Amino acid sequence: MSKISAFTSLGEYLSFLEKKNELKRIKVEVDRYLEITEIADRFVKVGGPALYFERVKNSNFPLAINIFGTWDRVISAIGNPEDIAKRIEELLKFPTKKVGFWDALKSLPDVLGLINIKPKIVNKAPCQEVILKGDEVNLGDLPILHCWPLDGGPFITLPLVITQDPITKERNLGMYRMQVFDKNTTGMHWHHHKDGARHYSKLNPGEKMPIAVAIGADPATIYAATAPLPPNVDEFVFAGFLRGSGVEMVKAVTSDLLVPAQAEFVLEGYVVKGELRREGPFGDHTGFYSLEDDFPVFHVDCITHRKNPIYVATIVGRPPMEDAYLGKATERIFLPMLKMTLPEIVDINLPIEGVFHNLAVVSIKKQYPGHARKVMHALWGLGQMSFTKFIIVVDEDVNVHDMSFVRWKALNNVDPERDIEIVKGPVDVLDHAAPYPRFGSKMGIDATRKMKEEGLVREFPPDIVMDKKIKDLVSKRWKEYGF
Repeated sequence: MSKISAFTSLGEYLSFLEKKNELKRIKVEVDRYLEITEIADRFVKVGGPALYFERVKNSNFPLAINIFGTWDRVISAIGNPEDIAKRIEELLKFPTKKVGFWDALKSLPDVLGLINIKPKIVNKAPCQEVILKGDEVNLGDLPILHCWPLDGGPFITLPLVITQDPITKERNLGMYRMQVFDKNTTGMHWHHHKDGARHYSKLNPGEKMPIAVAIGADPATIYAATAPLPPNVDEFVFAGFLRGSGVEMVKAVTSDLLVPAQAEFVLEGYVVKGELRREGPFGDHTGFYSLEDDFPVFHVDCITHRKNPIYVATIVGRPPMEDAYLGKATERIFLPMLKMTLPEIVDINLPIEGVFHNLAVVSIKKQYPGHARKVMHALWGLGQMSFTKFIIVVDEDVNVHDMSFVRWKALNNVDPERDIEIVKGPVDVLDHAAPYPRFGSKMGIDATRKMKEEGLVREFPPDIVMDKKIKDLVSKRWKEYGF
């Protein structure tokens, strides 16, 4: 089995990166207003190191950014996504056929060697070495970034938002950007399909819901907050699965919520059902600004942190950005679950330029007429895949990660009238091209070899491929040719 990420804190991970010369310290004072964004953007675009700003203007806390900004750093942070996918495939082979991976993750921690992935409750934690309440609470003390010129204000960009279903008491860990309004309030930008919003929707008007927001946990827990897990699957258990050890949790100071004990900062507070405030604009991961809208207000009652905490952030914008590598990790890790639902799928590619919901290239083992269309509609019915605006389906011999090869196949194999299907349905809330918020059209493109039953009345030509014996002969004689 491959090495499992074993970092238990952000500090451990940053120390590891520094030893590998994958972390650059900036010792001069820098401004949280736009300057850090410009520096970080230049580094992420060229695959540069993580950055550690020791002196941020008007803050006593250092700031780390770009900690996931290359594929190698993602592997260091959470383990190799391809190997994680293999571990998931092994769980999917569990002999009780009625038990799927998520059921195993929820109900089988005491078997299959998974007992150690459960969260571990502790009574004392580094995240509560300093406790600030009342007038001591001031979000302005944290080096929260104002990322882009038209942003509505500074935004917390890597928050680990912990909520609890008011009825079932099931916990959720999500990542929703948070615009800072003043010293003790922020926005809570959760979209309608997110679990945090679902918990909020169950409140009665005027009812409070406690929330805790951790900033700067171990890298596996940060990633777990971004993962598209099914409802009712505990992200902290998933983080434990990635780490191979349970995440330490401690009771919050002002509520019964459990928070990551090794976090750098924890913001504790509440939202009130029906209290909304205009939030945005925000320079988003699409490369465009998401526009203003009304979202719940998060009231911060208490801030706890380590004695010497590190604030961690990310920036999003025109890809590739740091989030692109996390998205690619999700693509690889969750492929086994996709194959469990649609076993004909060979591979999938969500190109970075498509920001993970605009384009999916899928290769399949085509077996019958209309098979590609069946796969398109099945994907549009699966969780966040329902937001995919364009789906291109190709045959199993096509490498979906070679976009030049995909374009060649699609541009030659497709008859527009016969092979393109346009449907309507839900789209991502950030899709500014859609005619209505969260509703628009989507296109499926069947770029597979066509069968007679699919309307091809003439012979479909074979690909031009050199004879294998000749290829081997030329390879053997290559130096003899003088090359």
